[in-house]
Amino acid sequence: MPINLARIDDRLIHGQVITTWVKNHDIEQILIINDKVAGDSVQQSVITMSAPPELKVQVFGVQKFIDVLKKAEIKRRTMLLFTNSVDVHALVEGGLKIDKLNVGGMRMQEGRKSLSRAVAITPEEEQAFKSLIAKNIAVEIQMVPKDPIVELKTLID
Repeated sequence: MPINLARIDDRLIHGQVITTWVKNHDIEQILIINDKVAGDSVQQSVITMSAPPELKVQVFGVQKFIDVLKKAEIKRRTMLLFTNSVDVHALVEGGLKIDKLNVGGMRMQEGRKSLSRAVAITPEEEQAFKSLIAKNIAVEIQMVPKDPIVELKTLID
């Protein structure tokens, strides 16, 4: 299964994703996994329009993608894009196999604690990260590929 990059970035598709991550990993398609986005056709249209035409972009709800994974093999060089660690954890529990999770941006909002300049988490997201780390998934904070990697486990208790 050619999942070349699994990334959390609550801005989803934006310039950094397209100009750095997609190019660095030679990505052919981006699969956005998020229930809220999957239920919002306007946001889906904006996301699709913001991607270059040669890049295939699809949006799935969490359970729908778990179902898809069980039935179909991903054949294109793929980036999975999430907005939070809870969705990633649900997919891993549902059968997704990843060795590494790149965390680029989870903005500060009410009820979140800051871990780094770009990452703030809720208690539920923190628990999901701890569970992913316990499954030997490397969780790395890195905004752009040239930035140094910070292991998330060094920032949570």
